[in-house]
Amino acid sequence: MSAETIFTKIINREIPADIVYEDDQALAFRDINPQAPFHVLIIPKTAIATINDINDSNAAEVGHLYVVAAKLAKEHGFADDGYRVVMNCNNHGGQTVYHIHLHMLAGKAMGWPPYQDTLKV
Repeated sequence: MSAETIFTKIINREIPADIVYEDDQALAFRDINPQAPFHVLIIPKTAIATINDINDSNAAEVGHLYVVAAKLAKEHGFADDGYRVVMNCNNHGGQTVYHIHLHMLAGKAMGWPPYQDTLKV
């Protein structure tokens, strides 16, 4: 199991968050630094540090995060226009909290690629 993170503290209600969804497997709350009009983080209640730690035993729980994203998109009116979900992995992937989480961004048109200035290799 991973070390305790800020997300564990949110799950345990040790620190506040603007929670928009919760069930027995997942929690979704507004990002404190939103990059879109609607920006929530969808996290599993089980601590999984990175995408590299996803395996057969937790795959259904990870898949459930996408079910939650679709449910939120419908409830908040973004399903038809579209939205983006992103999961970062490790330092070069932009992961800052080592408890996997989907960023769900909606409410505006998204361009591709998302970060033009980081394309230099």
